[in-house]
Order: sequence, then structure tokens, then C-alpha cells
Amino acid sequence: MMNTIMSIQIIPKTKTDAIPFVDAAIQLIEDSGLKYHVNPLDTTVEGDMDSCLKLIKSMNELMIEKGSDYVITQVKFLYSEQFTMDNLTEKHNG
Repeated sequence: MMNTIMSIQIIPKTKTDAIPFVDAAIQLIEDSGLKYHVNPLDTTVEGDMDSCLKLIKSMNELMIEKGSDYVITQVKFLYSEQFTMDNLTEKHNG
């Protein structure tokens, strides 16, 4: 079975503090039920490709609903049968 590991950074253009927007995006990730890890500059998410793509769309829509003028979203994918978040990082997590 193919697995997707996605790194996503969402940058809402707001007239106010962007942190509540980012917090709402992270809550949406948590609510998705997908495995994830929040990093200082992005969030890594693991699941199937369709779920990851749906999540990207939902995150962007949420930013606009919350009042963002526009959204910049940076995404990287690893699509593989053999890699997971755990086996890619286990040697570094002591």
C-alpha cells in the first residue's frame, strides 16, 4: 500500500496576528485523524494521498473563512510503499 508523508506550511495573509489562524489549521489536522507532528516552521502529516490533498484544500478554505485575504501554502510529498514518519526518523529519536 502506498503511503504519503506530507510537509505543509500554511501562511495566511492577515491584518492581525497570524498565530490563531495557524492554530486553527493545526486543529483541522488533528481533527482529520491523520498522524502528524508539529514542527517550528511546518507540520508533517502521514496518510493516504487523497486524505492529504483533501486536508490541504480544507486548510486553505478555513483560512479564507477566518478572514485571511489570501493564503500561501507550501507542500512537499514523499509517496512510497516503504517509508513512514517513524522509520525515517527512528535513528534520530534515541
